Amino acid sequence: MEIVHGDACFRVEPGTSPNYDAGNSLVKLMGLVETVALAESREYYNADQLQYLFPIRSLELYGPQGQDADVLDPTRQDNKTDFQKQNVRDFVVMDAFLVRGIAAAGDWSGPFLRLSYAGGPDSALAAAGGYPLGERIGLWLKVGDAATAGMLPVPYNPRSHRYEIELWGYPADDLRSRLDARGQAALDSGELAVNLDLVHGDVANFSRAALEGRLVTGVAPTDAMHPVLPLAIEVAWATADGKAWDSQGGANYRYAFNMIRRGWDNYLGVGASPNPHGGVGFLEYRNLLSNYGRYAGMNELARALEPWMFDAFNGKQHAQAVEPFMAVNYVDLHIMKGDCGIGLHRHRDNSEIFLMMRGRGWMVVGDWCKMPDRERCFEVRIMRSGDMVMLRGGNLHGLMNPTDEDAFLSMFGGYD
Repeated sequence: MEIVHGDACFRVEPGTSPNYDAGNSLVKLMGLVETVALAESREYYNADQLQYLFPIRSLELYGPQGQDADVLDPTRQDNKTDFQKQNVRDFVVMDAFLVRGIAAAGDWSGPFLRLSYAGGPDSALAAAGGYPLGERIGLWLKVGDAATAGMLPVPYNPRSHRYEIELWGYPADDLRSRLDARGQAALDSGELAVNLDLVHGDVANFSRAALEGRLVTGVAPTDAMHPVLPLAIEVAWATADGKAWDSQGGANYRYAFNMIRRGWDNYLGVGASPNPHGGVGFLEYRNLLSNYGRYAGMNELARALEPWMFDAFNGKQHAQAVEPFMAVNYVDLHIMKGDCGIGLHRHRDNSEIFLMMRGRGWMVVGDWCKMPDRERCFEVRIMRSGDMVMLRGGNLHGLMNPTDEDAFLSMFGGYD
């Protein structure tokens, strides 16, 4: 990973504090989520399974407090009792965003993938091909190892003033008869389409009974809504005639839905254990994160050490490039009141886990550093009771309780 030194760092005058209630970056991101409209009516989607990716153009972070106010280089921000230096002041997103989730039509429930492009006069594609872009633009798309042979036509959506396409993994030829008027209109315009080569899967693949005793990472690995495996997506946008491209100079945009979210429905393995540890009765287990036994080598609990990182022993002279464990320096319990949000903040060094014990909220995990295999994005999805989400060094995260009820949260890991 690499620190993006082009990101701004806002110096905070010693003795003063930022006004987090004005122009809050977490509230801004929640506003982006609220503006997203899908091709079909709301009842056709599982709201708890919606996942959003907003690619990041740039970030602005707050600088340290007090006597460290002029230490604006993140590699030198080593005071772990100063949380201000982690906080995201503002951000700018790219022209595109992505959504995936579970759609339902009749007795079928399966995955969909939506891609949206701004296409306004200030977009990269308009700069390359001229504005206006017309009724349609083109999309080259790769999902996992499957790619389009040519370009997919992406129509202009007058409701959102964006170019948008939503691909469903519906496995039959009678989808139209199962849609309402809104969905049928989206099918006619090309906003809604079926593409089983790119998007496929079935919620039945991951029922509790189907996974008994199995290694979940090996079950239906190309399912676009696999509960554990990340989904890699590669994208390039073009004018309708294919003469101008927004493709990151030919390298394409590489995205990943890869939030490490585990819980009652997202796990590595599930089964029943009789007489657990010599006790009585039966215990039903779910393996969530592990480097043990058949999960050895997964390395989700490990971390690669960069030169600027403190290791588990609070030093920077690393004897090895990888720590094969998660270092925990604190364990906390919290009550998030209604409309409380843990703001967007970056972690330079340490891993951290949020465990939702009771309640629900919008969980955000993204990349503060540039990772070698994907663009920086905010990934947003619902966190329910029993869910846990892991962050690693180089990431950022936040959590919003949008309800009027308390949410009970446990947090553990390392401070940054």
